[in-house]
Amino acid sequence: MSDHTVLHVKGRVLVGPEDVRDELWCVDGRITFERPSAEAVTVEGWVLPGLVDAHCHVGLDRHGPVDEATSEKQALTDRDAGTLLIRDAGSPSDTRWIDEREDLPKIIRAGRHIARTRRYIRNYAHEIEPADLVEYVGREARRGDGWVKLVGDWIDRDAGDLTACWPRAEVGAAIAEAHRLGARVTAHCFAEDSLRDLVEAGIDCVEHATGLTEDTIPLFAERGVAIVPTLVNIATFPHLADGGQEKFPRWSAHMRRLYERRYDTVRAAFDAGVPVFVGTDAGGSLAHGLVAEEVEELTRAGIPPIDALAATAWGARAWLGRPSLEEGAPADLVVYGEDPRADVRVLAAPRRVVVNGRVVG
Repeated sequence: MSDHTVLHVKGRVLVGPEDVRDELWCVDGRITFERPSAEAVTVEGWVLPGLVDAHCHVGLDRHGPVDEATSEKQALTDRDAGTLLIRDAGSPSDTRWIDEREDLPKIIRAGRHIARTRRYIRNYAHEIEPADLVEYVGREARRGDGWVKLVGDWIDRDAGDLTACWPRAEVGAAIAEAHRLGARVTAHCFAEDSLRDLVEAGIDCVEHATGLTEDTIPLFAERGVAIVPTLVNIATFPHLADGGQEKFPRWSAHMRRLYERRYDTVRAAFDAGVPVFVGTDAGGSLAHGLVAEEVEELTRAGIPPIDALAATAWGARAWLGRPSLEEGAPADLVVYGEDPRADVRVLAAPRRVVVNGRVVG
């Protein structure tokens, strides 16, 4: 299909959870609800805005940065699954070249992870000490697309368990610096200990958030701090715990406890009004293209299907400041054979994927 083909998308266009239109058109890569005079190629079905994976890593695998060919495969896998907007939650690779490709997902970058020395996966992060945190947060705020990613907790080998990585004063100053530069801050957190300090310091989002408790959930809700649970990643905790059982038994037991209560944690946060969004954590040890599985996991946790759908569609796009199916918006959309509101498993089988007004899958 040429770049200049007008696309007529008809059927049930889900502009919002309850706002259903009969049709839209894609003209010059943009959405319009006004019928153009040019002839159009027709695509039919149930239509959603391009899905969002709010925790994904393009340009990264389990060993560290990857080459452009591998990054391209990762982005294509996500695209073919219907993910057309990615918040890249930390990558050491320069993936700006993807922005020039009209057939690939759009990426919102958080720069490179910032971690304590020897307290994260090798080759992933800037590994620094607290005295340098403000400087590095400023650097990544300028390098990213409005987000910075901290590693909030990790295994402390001396303690034999997960512990917080940053003192309260330093993390507060670093978050204030990011906000001064117009960036939001998120943090990897598995355990309980770091959460109160991070939220009271002004953090905007927490990744995984398996350590939420009845004491910290109200604080998240009061401050409007979002979580991205990455339940398809949390499913790996038992395997990780088995691998560390002999050397770090306290850590292994802790990881199992976090896993066992994962659904209750997410549902309690949602019920309290904490914003919950879809993210897969693809690109480290997890495969790309798992967005449908993560939405289904949210429903297993007890989140109503329409809210789980919003967490990867309209709600997620609004949170990230990107348009959905709106007049003049980039024509990024996914077409399905059935109503995804009735059964979120429909997301696993896109009928058509449209990027910038072109059918690409």
